Amino acid sequence: MNEKLTCVAERRERLIAQAAAQRLALAQNIEIWRLPLARADQGLAALRYIRRHPAWVFGLTALLVALLPGRGGKWLQLGFAAWQMRHKLLGGSQMPR
Repeated sequence: MNEKLTCVAERRERLIAQAAAQRLALAQNIEIWRLPLARADQGLAALRYIRRHPAWVFGLTALLVALLPGRGGKWLQLGFAAWQMRHKLLGGSQMPR
């Protein structure tokens, strides 16, 4: 019985060391993804904010049209076309909340 306990204890020690080495390797491999994933998370947060506050988008568009009158019409047409396309693709439904 004592020999069996010794084998189990030795195996446990090997597994603990192996898990520590795997955690270290995973931390090193995932470090290169930290900044891109943080940027993606910030982008998703910005999109969620825009979905909750669409009036800001329209206000910003109106401001750009007022400040850049020559280019404003072109951007407004592009934005309206994008809105229509989205509206058709979603079957005329409202934005999900």
